[in-house]
Amino acid sequence: MNSVEFLRELVAFPTVSANPNLALVEFCAEHLRKVGAEVTLIRDPDEAKANLYATIGPRDVPGVLLSGHTDVVPVEGQDWTVPPFELTERDGKLFGRGTTDMKGFVACALRIALKAADREMVKPLHLALSYDEEIGCVGVRSMIDMLADAPFRPKFCIVGEPTLMSVATGHKGKTACQVTCTGKEAHSALAPTALNALHLACDMAAYVRELQAEIAESSGRDEDYDIPYTTLHVGQIAGGVALNIVPNHAEIKFEIRNLQEDNPEELLARISNHAATILEPLKQEFPEAAIDLNITNTYPPLSTAKDAEVVNFVKSLTGSNSTMKVAFGTEGGLFSSKLGVPTVVCGPGSMAQGHKPDEFVSMDQLSKCDQMLDELLLRLEAGV
Repeated sequence: MNSVEFLRELVAFPTVSANPNLALVEFCAEHLRKVGAEVTLIRDPDEAKANLYATIGPRDVPGVLLSGHTDVVPVEGQDWTVPPFELTERDGKLFGRGTTDMKGFVACALRIALKAADREMVKPLHLALSYDEEIGCVGVRSMIDMLADAPFRPKFCIVGEPTLMSVATGHKGKTACQVTCTGKEAHSALAPTALNALHLACDMAAYVRELQAEIAESSGRDEDYDIPYTTLHVGQIAGGVALNIVPNHAEIKFEIRNLQEDNPEELLARISNHAATILEPLKQEFPEAAIDLNITNTYPPLSTAKDAEVVNFVKSLTGSNSTMKVAFGTEGGLFSSKLGVPTVVCGPGSMAQGHKPDEFVSMDQLSKCDQMLDELLLRLEAGV
């Protein structure tokens, strides 16, 4: 099968993160096992989802890892003009959910893996397919744990998120946090006798904005990013039951997307200290008052040196002379920081098309990805 044929099959699996991905993973495993690949499935506790790790070629030397995720974002509420879970070809573009993010790369990786099985490989090709990337790089962590105990780790990792086939050396880390505010309820006619939890939440949101303004003005910068500094953003706020009740409970959710040089724990400590400052004058009258911070998800940044061996290697595969950094997060930071595997991001399509209705990847981009992986196969055959 060629990459387009594989992509057609992959798009047909509606692997939104809330759904199982096991049927897609078993489809991939079946094709890989038929050609003699060593395939391991790492299932989640419910056995509805799984990571896949496959090796083609020798098992006793480090090789090159191609990393991709199998889950996609939802389509509900989006105005699609084509069936989202059916590949549609039009004007040199392939439409469907996940074509860019990132089943296009997975299709190319499956194609090259089957091709590699017919070659005499001096160094192995590894394939890592994960689940639940879209909700914070969650699923891949069990595969990271498995590889941490393996006798050999990959020499290099290529994460195939969409970069228009440019070589990306970095992305920011992310920390997601929920702030739960506890006040004291009352009839709204007696509001001054109560402690409005929504007001506490708004005070916390205001401080997040204040901290963001400070960082934008005076913190470190990395001009390789579209937004060259660490960002903080409040994405959700909830609370209240009825207009005539002073709410005793409210929540906000915010995120930090940090540069490698900035420590999100230090920012969280400042936010926590501000919460204590808010509560201090309230505690005598309202002993139940509380503002609790809870980290709900975090993943590390990717920061690979521009002159690293993996960068020069992948640039030689693509023919590129430059590098970039991407605004979105990837699993690359985990492969790099948790396993010490030198990692770059390089894949077909543009994230400008991702997460949108009528998502597409161009035929030209798939072709360029195939060319890169064909060149990779030649290097693995030669043991370079």
